[in-house]
Amino acid sequence: QVQLVESGGGLVQPGGSLRLSCAASGFTFSTYVMSWYRQAPGKERELVAAIATAGNYADSVKGRFTISRDNGKNTVYLQMNSLRPEDTAVYYCKAARFASVYWGQGTQVTVSS
Repeated sequence: QVQLVESGGGLVQPGGSLRLSCAASGFTFSTYVMSWYRQAPGKERELVAAIATAGNYADSVKGRFTISRDNGKNTVYLQMNSLRPEDTAVYYCKAARFASVYWGQGTQVTVSS
């Protein structure tokens, strides 16, 4: 049974940092491209960052967010620094390999003073 379980979300002040984790099971993690998406209220889900061997980023988070993976722990991370109110969203983990796509349940990130 495939599972993607996100954690690490919460409330943080502008300028603060959070580290999201996504623990995967039920598939061969190392062979999948792992991504983080986010969806703010009233907006479409958007790609934040993705990693196969190296990370790629949306322009809005370049220089502030870092995606990484630990294939030994079947976990992907998103280190988020210099957070802004516009980063407020539900953050989702996604695993993809050809036609196989899996999503986590999401974790809420709220940036507010």
